[in-house]
Amino acid sequence: MTYWRNRLPGHLLLALRVALGIVFVYAAWTKLRESWVLFAFQIDAYKLLPQWAVMAAARSLPWVELLLGALLIAGKWLRVSASLVSVILILFLAAMARSYLKGMQIDCGCFGSGDVISPYTLLRDSGLLAASLALTWFAFRGAATSSETR
Repeated sequence: MTYWRNRLPGHLLLALRVALGIVFVYAAWTKLRESWVLFAFQIDAYKLLPQWAVMAAARSLPWVELLLGALLIAGKWLRVSASLVSVILILFLAAMARSYLKGMQIDCGCFGSGDVISPYTLLRDSGLLAASLALTWFAFRGAATSSETR
């Protein structure tokens, strides 16, 4: 019993970071396999950013997601990568919730095209946010080994 109590935070940290890393790598892959212009249309549909920022986000966000996903899977710079993933998910969820509450029938842009914002997408992204916040908490709490937090 003591063994599992001492090991549970480390196992939970590993499961959270690998699962979130896979999700972010998959999200990046779905965007990178399509034209960045399609992703730009999905971002623009939110009506939150000026045109120059839409273009910059459409070209860079998939690469940021890929990098963060790879860092999470590798367990490198965990405090920074987990914190950035949490910030990104907060921004994504806020934009999605705003659009849903305004009655906008748009693609969330999360995993390529065809994923219209719905209670399911909001619940899914809320779960991802909860996981990333837990991962960030564990990373700063010290459940990670010293090599994982650098």
